Amino acid sequence: MPLVKNELHTVQIEGYTSEGEGVARILGQVVFVKGAIEGETCEIRILRTTKNVAWAKIETLLASSPHRLEPACPAFGPCGGCDFLHMHYEEELRAKQKRITDALTRVGGLSIPIAPIIGADEQSHYRNKAIFAVGDGSVTGFYRRRSHQIIPVANCLIQAKSANRAALALREWMTAHNIPAYQETTGKGLIRHLFVREAQSSGKSAVCIVATSAKLPLQDILIETIRRHCPEASSILLCVNRDLGNVVLEGKFRTLWGEDALTDTLCGLKFRLSPRSFFQINPPQAERLYEKAREYAGLTGEETLLDLYCGTGTITLIMAKHAKQAIGAEIVPPAIADAEENARANGIKNAEFLLGDAGEAAKQLEACGLKPDVIIVDPPRKGLAPEVIEQIVKLTPKRVVYVSCDPATLARDLGRFAEEGYQTRELTPLDMFPRCAHVECVALLERRDI
Repeated sequence: MPLVKNELHTVQIEGYTSEGEGVARILGQVVFVKGAIEGETCEIRILRTTKNVAWAKIETLLASSPHRLEPACPAFGPCGGCDFLHMHYEEELRAKQKRITDALTRVGGLSIPIAPIIGADEQSHYRNKAIFAVGDGSVTGFYRRRSHQIIPVANCLIQAKSANRAALALREWMTAHNIPAYQETTGKGLIRHLFVREAQSSGKSAVCIVATSAKLPLQDILIETIRRHCPEASSILLCVNRDLGNVVLEGKFRTLWGEDALTDTLCGLKFRLSPRSFFQINPPQAERLYEKAREYAGLTGEETLLDLYCGTGTITLIMAKHAKQAIGAEIVPPAIADAEENARANGIKNAEFLLGDAGEAAKQLEACGLKPDVIIVDPPRKGLAPEVIEQIVKLTPKRVVYVSCDPATLARDLGRFAEEGYQTRELTPLDMFPRCAHVECVALLERRDI
């Protein structure tokens, strides 16, 4: 018998979804229960059903988990930013480790050694990049999951404190001077988003206002208000975005006050960061991740290394210190420009960068007869396209180091590599995003004939 909306059922929570929701079963049907913790007994109310899956909310918590916490953020639940504020961090890490194991088994059909997850020392105010949506009533906050409804958040517990102060400054300026927020439905209004990046090595911040016009009313007052509330700000930028799409940092940039870009330090190297530059959200954990990647790469100083999806050259330059030659490839021109500048700033002469997507870069190297000993990939969440795996295999590297932010696509790709003769020797999970469902992994693959 199918489940019916608004029905009440008593269930035991058996595990978690990839997004951190609790999983229960009623007459063999899977039910996702937001905010539930494994082992709990709950009375739930069915909210929505499909043929095979239902979604529910907790009506009454009948037997609570010892891992349950009272969420410290009043916006937790409606806000789509965090997933695990209702449980102890140890339970969150256990859930993430199990998610990876399940993905490798169910998606990739793999049985490989998985190291214990590397947890973060800091679970609050660790993010060095924040994007606040701006809405009517001088509201700044984050979108409700799977919607563009803005949930007001005055003090986000995972964003840098300087980002929260910059958002307060923007709200104060908009309220005091009746500055209109952008309306997605009509295309009218001025202020769309607030982007803040913090350089954790120096404590400096870049504050970027995303607006529909190149002219801001009372611009000097805005600058003064941001500098008063956010003394860490070393630059205030304007991004003029008139596009009707959802890309936040679209359009031209200009500096309203201060420096044009930030500089941050990672693994002993300096990196110049423009607003569009990719840089890891959690630098202390990123250093641990890259150290594990370097260990897996097995560099002795004699290898040629290819870093696909290199962004601003972070991994390329870190690995170049331990390799004979390091080549980075990236499809975003400003990122390549930053990568080349980062190489010059750090005095690294054995690194070069190719502009192009991962597959084309691999083809270029193959055409030149260059055979990298090690290839590192750090793709977006969708993972590697089949043709990219095909090109990597054609280059016959001894080792492939795969950095992933999605266990499901990682498991799929590791399965594809296995079919091409590359065996996954070990995988290490790392929690780059405490209190959020995402989890990072780094895997070592070796060619079977070596």
